[in-house]
Amino acid sequence: MSPPNRLLLKCSRDMEASRLMLPTLPSISLKIRRVINDKTASNGKIAKVVQMDPVITARLVHIANSPLYRGRRNIESCPEALTRLGLQAAQQLITSIALKSVFIAKSGYVRKRMQDLWTHSSYVAAIAAVLAHKTPGFDPDRAMLAGLIHDIGSVPILAYADRHPELVRDSSDIERTIHELRATIGILIMRKWSFPADFEDVTLNAENWWRDEHGEADYTDLVIVSQLHSLVGTLEIHRYPRLQEVPAFRKFIGSESDTALSLDLLRLAKDEISQVRQMLVN
Repeated sequence: MSPPNRLLLKCSRDMEASRLMLPTLPSISLKIRRVINDKTASNGKIAKVVQMDPVITARLVHIANSPLYRGRRNIESCPEALTRLGLQAAQQLITSIALKSVFIAKSGYVRKRMQDLWTHSSYVAAIAAVLAHKTPGFDPDRAMLAGLIHDIGSVPILAYADRHPELVRDSSDIERTIHELRATIGILIMRKWSFPADFEDVTLNAENWWRDEHGEADYTDLVIVSQLHSLVGTLEIHRYPRLQEVPAFRKFIGSESDTALSLDLLRLAKDEISQVRQMLVN
């Protein structure tokens, strides 16, 4: 009989007692959210707040000139970027950019695991954004944010392991704890951040490969497809269902005969996905 997973036991107890530390949105993201949602604020005032963070300003300008938004001319200023993107899109993009600061840890394996989590999440987000751009009815900025938060429930677990290394025998303790608790914790984070209800479903079902809800494809379906596509060309792909077998993917194609065309679309979008990913990772 294997010894108990102390990390899982302690995390579970603290979560149930509302003692588990959940990440907070970076303060700059909250400031920008407030000013964007202020109906009396002008574009100039919003731009001044955004420009308090030069990294976010540079990223917004870069994104505004990206394949997702590229216009007839390059833009070089924050006010121009806000005009091209639109305020709601800018708000979601700024949240996406700022989220990187949540994925931090100090110690060995946990730090590497947190970095890998951010790399994976940003890749899924880039794929989701590009697919949304090519699919009627989806908002690329919302899709990008959905991709970034789909595994956000793992962050408090990794942070807990980082603070309490004495609870961890080996990496399998961390991985089992993530497997057991990430979805529930993800929902708690979405509620703390006042994110929309369908983002709760993303955190709950992002790895529910056989999810088959009635109706049109939604952001959970988009993230499922994006996750599986992110594994193309890796050794891990053989542990997962084939993309064309998954109900979420079938919602994006008109008929079985469109399967090859849809897969080709993903391959042809490789450069666009790479560009969007670089904007998030760097």
